[in-house]
Amino acid sequence: MLIDLTGKNALVTGGSRGVGRATALLLARAGASVGIGYHSRSEEAQKTLDALHEIGVPAWAEMGDLSNPGDVEILFKRVDTEFDGLDILIGNHGIWPNKEASIAEMSNEQWQKTLGANLHSVFYTCRAAAHRLRDHGRLVLVGSTAGQRGEAFHADYASTKGAMMSFVKSFCIELASRDITVNCVAPGWIDTEMSSSAFEGAGRELVSRSIPLGRIATAEDVAGPILFLCSELARHITGEVLNVNGGAVLVG
Repeated sequence: MLIDLTGKNALVTGGSRGVGRATALLLARAGASVGIGYHSRSEEAQKTLDALHEIGVPAWAEMGDLSNPGDVEILFKRVDTEFDGLDILIGNHGIWPNKEASIAEMSNEQWQKTLGANLHSVFYTCRAAAHRLRDHGRLVLVGSTAGQRGEAFHADYASTKGAMMSFVKSFCIELASRDITVNCVAPGWIDTEMSSSAFEGAGRELVSRSIPLGRIATAEDVAGPILFLCSELARHITGEVLNVNGGAVLVG
């Protein structure tokens, strides 16, 4: 392969399904050893783990709630046990509450839950990774178009993704002296379970028409750019937000 990650160790959070699963498999096909973090779906995590083993790379999985600093500590202790060092972190975990809620009516519980799952967890995992990433490492966070242009009735989600982009721009400077790059991939609509409720009825056609390229991305469409940012081809890219949304961020 043009992109060869043989000898690299990668951790993918939210790795049991969707973009996380697609990314884990693509990293493995490029030769990396892969650990995945997941929240609760053990059966799906095992299927991903089986697929990684079929590719022929060392792989493992660890369950935990990354909004809990204690669970993050457990995950990275597993990293220390399984790997001789960490080269790649893909921060893909998070939630999108599919029930619309205006700012005026949003509950404290929803706001705090989304911030915990999408933002506090990023801080905890990146803080732990900063002590373990080897020089020349790669860190990629999965954001969203919503973080760039907002999303009415989903302000909790959009706020966390916008903050993530600022976090990336801060963190990349702190790690630059070690030649570690920190970037963000910002997808638009993706054909995964998390977005499935938005595609019900006429929703899929409406969403497709809102995208200039006229199609909804697959998980693999997002995994490819993530792999690129983990490679030597992207060694001089850091602090950037790479849009993977079919041009949707450019239109109203």
